[in-house]
Amino acid sequence: MDLEHAPEPGPGSTPAPAPAPEPEPFTHADYAARMAAAAQSAADAGLAGLLIAPGPDLAHLTGYRPADTERLTLLVLAAGREPVLVVPALEAPDAAGAPGAPALTLRDWTDGKDPYGITAPLLEGGGRFGVSDNTWALHLLGLQRELPASSYAPLTEVLPMLRAVKDRRELERLAAAGAAADAAYARILEVPFAGRRETDIAADLAALLREHGHSQVDFTVVGSGPNGANPHHEAGGRTITHGDMVVLDFGGLKHGYGSDISRTVHVGEPGAEEQRVHDIVREAQRAASAAVRPGIACQDVDRAARAVITEFGYGERFIHRTGHGIGVTTHEPPYMVEGEEQPLVPGMCFSVEPGIYLPGRFGVRIEDIVTVTEDGGRSLNNAPRELAVVQ
Repeated sequence: MDLEHAPEPGPGSTPAPAPAPEPEPFTHADYAARMAAAAQSAADAGLAGLLIAPGPDLAHLTGYRPADTERLTLLVLAAGREPVLVVPALEAPDAAGAPGAPALTLRDWTDGKDPYGITAPLLEGGGRFGVSDNTWALHLLGLQRELPASSYAPLTEVLPMLRAVKDRRELERLAAAGAAADAAYARILEVPFAGRRETDIAADLAALLREHGHSQVDFTVVGSGPNGANPHHEAGGRTITHGDMVVLDFGGLKHGYGSDISRTVHVGEPGAEEQRVHDIVREAQRAASAAVRPGIACQDVDRAARAVITEFGYGERFIHRTGHGIGVTTHEPPYMVEGEEQPLVPGMCFSVEPGIYLPGRFGVRIEDIVTVTEDGGRSLNNAPRELAVVQ
């Protein structure tokens, strides 16, 4: 296979992408539709209902994002029944102000009362329920004491695709987050790298994400030189030097939806091997992105990337899955990994991020967020994928 060798842009040569337009707000009808669909999916899976604690599932279904504390907050969903949100009385005003609140019933409880006794009558006594993964054991055990014949299973096990297919307004938010990450990357190419610590570059990236509209920064991986061979290296005190490859992987939330992008840059002109390894990863990333279309299995995206890297003799140095879903969190199902036979569906969004990692020397990773369309796939990141030269 011939690899395309593209020219490397110099620092500051890449213009920042135009900002995405502000997305349309979600309405209570959107949240009502999501809750109804989730309840029906639970019934189709043989579940008596869903129990949703504070976290990404609750935010997705209701727009409510409370603190997750020892006080029970729980959304109860069951097909054919009105959604009920159990909340502490002191938090009821905030819950009532959530955008999805008009589509559900609030039931509050006061300190000193038993929240599990209040919640239990909402549940089928001997039913099996899907429970959001981050539910406190304290709360689940409290419900089990009230309903000893009930049983529970994590949502990632029983309804892993609950949030996987995004609607138009969600896609708008993901596109806006992706454009912001692209803009941050364009700007980071303008800053000096040599002589500065990884933590300095990480701080720059976090500031740039916020400058471009992110309300939350989830990660800023800066892996220079041998640290780049650790895919999840946390930026540390290593001083970046001339001749280093530097892996940049950063993202967070904008408008409540995630960004996640990886690019690899070089401080000064790269050597022949560094350029070649980068070209291989770039080709693997292009092949995996091109494979995206409705109906293929998630594992086929992973296989497309892995086939390229294996062909060039680096198969054992590609040590992680090719991708993960993204939405109201930066990591969620579906996963692009061998053994995942879930078919791709229009509206799914996930990363495509192959890499090669050479211990003690350097690493390369290139990552975009891709959404499945009716006839293929579309990248939500458009930052250049060439090996950029920084100073």
